[in-house]
Amino acid sequence: MLLLLVAVLAVFLAPRFIPRGPRGELVSGTLLVTGVSPRPDATGVIDGPTVNEHAVYQRMAVNVDAWPMVGQLLSVVYSPKNPDNWKFAPPEAPEPPAG
Repeated sequence: MLLLLVAVLAVFLAPRFIPRGPRGELVSGTLLVTGVSPRPDATGVIDGPTVNEHAVYQRMAVNVDAWPMVGQLLSVVYSPKNPDNWKFAPPEAPEPPAG
């Protein structure tokens, strides 16, 4: 009985500790910021090789010194099967110095 209870708790609590985001094959796109806080219904629009102006919404915490602006384009990666499953693209590595 105790084992069953632990298994049930694990099923319900695991999603809280597993990071969300695209898995498997990812494609690159751009997110057009169409709204920012304090508007709770703000959305963005992703364009990429498999979608065209796909509206998305996500709450996130950002550095106040890097607050997004309406009209800003941000690089993202997303699942080609589900563009609602997206995240910011990793920063590009700087080029090594020549010489």
